Amino acid sequence: QVQVVESGGGLVQAGGSLRLSCAVSESIFDFNFMGWYRQAPGKERELVARIAPPGGSTYYADSAKGRFTIFRNNAANTIDLQMNGLKSEDTAVYYCNAYRLCRNWWGQGTQVTVSS
Repeated sequence: QVQVVESGGGLVQAGGSLRLSCAVSESIFDFNFMGWYRQAPGKERELVARIAPPGGSTYYADSAKGRFTIFRNNAANTIDLQMNGLKSEDTAVYYCNAYRLCRNWWGQGTQVTVSS
């Protein structure tokens, strides 16, 4: 069973930065895609950013473009999400997803709260 664990959430003021990390129990290169999703109260879970670890190609939601960066931390075997210029609307629980051959694994989520 693949284990997915997020870390790095917290409370930050608008305009500030946070870095989230997603650790998995296997090599990140064993997955087709790894991504960060978020879910705000009363809203559906949405994709924020995704990376294909083998090749490094990335995808960003419009809301994340220019502010967030997803990247591989090879030394730590994590997928990190650097979030800059945070806004109150970024407040949500952020979940890491690992995808391989039509199977998905999710972490428990980490809370990000942006105060205005």
